[in-house]
Amino acid sequence: MAHREGRPAVRRSENVLSFVRPPVPTPGADALDLVYQAAEIFNDIENNAREIEARAHAMCKSAAERLKLAEQRTESAENSLREVIADADRKLADASRALTQVELRITAAIDEAAAAEIRAQVAETEAREAKQTLALVEDAIRRRLLCAGPETARRMYDVA
Repeated sequence: MAHREGRPAVRRSENVLSFVRPPVPTPGADALDLVYQAAEIFNDIENNAREIEARAHAMCKSAAERLKLAEQRTESAENSLREVIADADRKLADASRALTQVELRITAAIDEAAAAEIRAQVAETEAREAKQTLALVEDAIRRRLLCAGPETARRMYDVA
């Protein structure tokens, strides 16, 4: 059944026409309709505001969680950096000690080489002096003990 204002409505099951009267406006009905419409608009606004607020809270919570994770990563990176620096300091100290020991060994080896060179020079000098002394002793023995004359000394030199 279709109703339209001011037009007759026909029932198909019956061949009877019926006339529908337009509704009579009641006083204040339009104002009441406007109040209901305003209330619906305010409800929609409140619902939208709640949804926006819920999204904002979710975004804030998400941002806070991301910030917390970033702070944890930063702290972890700082701890790792401190560990790397401490390890590098230890290695540098070890290398410094090793270098000092090597320098001391080199100095000791240089001192030992210089002492050995001095001993070798002293030994060479002593050997020359001993050779000269031996030559003098041989000469003295030849002249005084073995030879009575110059001809005998010549023969001794030829044999030697």
